[in-house]
Amino acid sequence: MRDLIAPHGGVLVNRMLTGALREAARERAAALPRIPLSRANLADLEMIAVGAYSPLTGFLRRDDYERVVAEMRLTSGLVWPIPVTLAVDEATARGLREGQDVVLTEGERPLALMHIDEIYPYDKEREAREVYRTTDPAHPGVARLYAQGDYLLGGDIWVFDLPRAATEEFPDLRYTPAQTRRLFAARGWKRVVAFQTRNPIHRAHEYIQKTALEIVDGLFLHPLVGETKADDIPAAVRIASYKVVLEKYYPQERVVLGVFPAAMRYAGPREAIMHALARKNYGATHFIVGRDHAGVGNYYGTYDAQKIFDEFPPEDIGIVPLRFEHAFYCRECGTVVTAKTCPHGPEAWLYLSGTEVRARLRRGEMLPPEFTRPEVSEVLRAGLQAQAATVPGK
Repeated sequence: MRDLIAPHGGVLVNRMLTGALREAARERAAALPRIPLSRANLADLEMIAVGAYSPLTGFLRRDDYERVVAEMRLTSGLVWPIPVTLAVDEATARGLREGQDVVLTEGERPLALMHIDEIYPYDKEREAREVYRTTDPAHPGVARLYAQGDYLLGGDIWVFDLPRAATEEFPDLRYTPAQTRRLFAARGWKRVVAFQTRNPIHRAHEYIQKTALEIVDGLFLHPLVGETKADDIPAAVRIASYKVVLEKYYPQERVVLGVFPAAMRYAGPREAIMHALARKNYGATHFIVGRDHAGVGNYYGTYDAQKIFDEFPPEDIGIVPLRFEHAFYCRECGTVVTAKTCPHGPEAWLYLSGTEVRARLRRGEMLPPEFTRPEVSEVLRAGLQAQAATVPGK
């Protein structure tokens, strides 16, 4: 394990209680005020608890919040690009006091204790402008921000039970950072490249991943399975597509498939940094940053998520970004290429937008084999048609 990259901040956080401490916390929770968590809050709770968001030990206090929004750093000086916060409405905030403990719940189910160090108001529009680079409520991350409460609770958490998703959704693939670090060490991997996605794998992804695999010991395919937009392809369908392509077209001994429990914020460049730091905590040394990473709509430039890494000294990030151009199939070249390697024009290039891909699949159409493997196309087509059949009126 000593050969593995250090976690962000040097220590892998673990906020999970066990044994007698866990039982004592559960007993205490019965008498404490309750704070119900949103789906995004639940994802953040899990990420903090297992150390994926190291060095965070809870939800941000005011000084950390202000510096993250303004400078993308914690008060310790460590890079941290997106505020991880717990918002409540004014009525709830007035019923609480600084210095008290509360229990964080999933519905009625208690999950964790939190010590409230601070209760503070914040400027939603400023956070939207700085973090998301837009104040447009049509942006899904901004919409979520505007919909949440007007006060933030800051303080450490101690988790005695993880959200239901942690045990019920992809339990065989839900590795913690401690587990992936042990897995990589057991395989003798010192250089590990992580790939983040919320979309199914297509030929361009395969090209990028295999190119990266040429210079490292192993590939950590780490699709996000937390909350995404309603029109994104469901996580279960995406995971099935990853499994079928990995089984047939990747070297089994050089790939690990795991799921990333985080919720999507669609924060573009800042979220690319956050995704990279989290994968460093999981033990990756390299991180693939492609076209419009974590973007949505036209809010970010095509390669803004790559350029943001240049704003920090490499040692402050600590994980190597691998920057890839937009890849696509060229009919003239007869293979997947990028604008850097292809001499032909756009008329020879095959590219399908995510919207078009979803539309074709929902109509029951197979995707072109030049775009994605037929096995993947069939899994996606069947999965989306099955989903449509469960929707009333379909």
